Amino acid sequence: MFITGTDTGVGKTVVAAAIARHLSRQGCSVAVLKPVTSGAVEKEGSLISEDAELLRWASGCHAPVHVTSPYVLREAIAPSEAALREGREISFGPIRDAYEQLAASHDLVIVEGAGGLLVPLAQDLLVADLPARLGLPLLIVARPDLGTVNHTLMTCECALARHIRVAGIIINGQAGSPAAAEEYAPRLISELAPVPLLGVLPRLETSDQKDLVAKLAPQVAGMRLETVLALEVNRG
Repeated sequence: MFITGTDTGVGKTVVAAAIARHLSRQGCSVAVLKPVTSGAVEKEGSLISEDAELLRWASGCHAPVHVTSPYVLREAIAPSEAALREGREISFGPIRDAYEQLAASHDLVIVEGAGGLLVPLAQDLLVADLPARLGLPLLIVARPDLGTVNHTLMTCECALARHIRVAGIIINGQAGSPAAAEEYAPRLISELAPVPLLGVLPRLETSDQKDLVAKLAPQVAGMRLETVLALEVNRG
């Protein structure tokens, strides 16, 4: 599956990692792919995608790092601009090759995008082109607060207009005592979106990403993702 967000900072990496952890613990061989990271950190002289590292930990995927994160860029700006400043160009070929290598040896590959669907990766390549060309069902991660209904419905329309199958929506980070907009947003999204709302994940107070993923993984279990994925595979 391909996981996208309605915007930057909605927590799609944590949700992707929670899904990977849950499915791997159900006996599924899960690979992870973070095709493009902008905003990498330097460790021991190498740029590291912290998002990809979290996904690898959650899934237990031991594929080579250059396969699970083909493009790792230093600056936390639009990937196309970050690549330009480094004298690099992001192209679909290496991403496709990484996906095919992972798919050949795993039951499932979870691919996480960068930001939203229309984030530019190169002059002729948007994030939306990745699930479209790879033929992957899309899972949309949305934020819970004011404005999320608009952003979520637009993301759905964008995906469907590009003939991308959308498996469903997950709202991430719902407060225990939600404000008015957070309280009604799931209902409106469920009523108005052309795809199912699979679940709402709570906002948890922890700064440790691994701890957060471990706590969210059991919540993901109630979303019946195995059934959703089976339906999408059969439909495809």
